[in-house]
Amino acid sequence: MKQDWKDFWNERYSKEEFAYGEQPNSFLKERLDKLKIGTILFPAEGEGRNAVYAAKLGWIVSAFDLSIEGQKKAMLLAEKNNVNIDYKVGELNTMDFQPNQFDAIGLIYAHFPAKIKSLYHKTLDSYLKKGGVIIFESFSKKHVDYVTKNEKVGGPRDVATLFSIEEIKADFSNYEFERLEEIEIELKEGLYHNGIGSVIRFVGRKK
Repeated sequence: MKQDWKDFWNERYSKEEFAYGEQPNSFLKERLDKLKIGTILFPAEGEGRNAVYAAKLGWIVSAFDLSIEGQKKAMLLAEKNNVNIDYKVGELNTMDFQPNQFDAIGLIYAHFPAKIKSLYHKTLDSYLKKGGVIIFESFSKKHVDYVTKNEKVGGPRDVATLFSIEEIKADFSNYEFERLEEIEIELKEGLYHNGIGSVIRFVGRKK
């Protein structure tokens, strides 16, 4: 992945304030609260708000991100909340996760470059146990129109890195979808997710 991508996230996460706040994503929280506690992975976890919340519930948490600054903030947040998370820095292909390792995966605004996003999804799927659950919320392809009108809502402007329902169905064809929708929501997450946006949400159970 390009160095400027790493530099972007290191710059964003180097501030004292948390870029997307310290509270978990509301959709993740809603769904995670209903699941049996086990092992969970958070790819592209940034400053750790979702990972720390899961750990507070009792989950055994693994996470990774490109940004070492994100890792630093995540570990501070974990310490503040008296929990432990296993947080690695690097790309997915450098991780040592094992097949069938996790009971759940939280993909929350995990926007990977277009050339690798489907490969990443397939790789992550291999780490999930049969019967395991993916919780997903990310910007849809329609979101380009929203961020153009209001940059404060955040999110990529490159439509190829955004998601469609068709892409999700293709990448996770071996899942039973408990929920799959494209909806308009209002975001209030820290400094960089504020306003109306268009997202894809899904909860899928691996067959």
